[in-house]
Amino acid sequence: MDSTDPDDSPTDEGAPPTDRDAACFEAGIKFGALYHQFAGTPVSPDSAASLETAMEKAIENQPFCEAVTVEILTEKLAAEIDHVPASDSEGEIGGGSLAEGEEASSGGYTELTGRFMEVEIVVEQEGVEVVTRMEMEDGYPLMRVESVEE
Repeated sequence: MDSTDPDDSPTDEGAPPTDRDAACFEAGIKFGALYHQFAGTPVSPDSAASLETAMEKAIENQPFCEAVTVEILTEKLAAEIDHVPASDSEGEIGGGSLAEGEEASSGGYTELTGRFMEVEIVVEQEGVEVVTRMEMEDGYPLMRVESVEE
């Protein structure tokens, strides 16, 4: 086609995604799957290691996933479990202190949320490596792209 042909001009739809864009998108998909598949899972300090492994293996099964590292913060889990008052066994109050003489009523576990884990996911697609991480920031489990290498 002639380079002056109006059909050669960019469309309103924008440019097609680059390999870099696609790799970052894949990393986001992995985090969405990990977080929403496992949020709410009953977890205790004793079961944390096996849950970490299960989460890692499940996400590593997905295409383009090179590595997943999940760290469940067992000290935070234990503190949460130890501070759920019997009057709030569903955790609705949010980890308040036990009243004098009151016993914890958590059954020895709590539900997994972003505040109890740190995660790193590495995706490699079409020669692009994306490293992503989830950590708590200002009370929110923030997922972000740490680096992109081509």
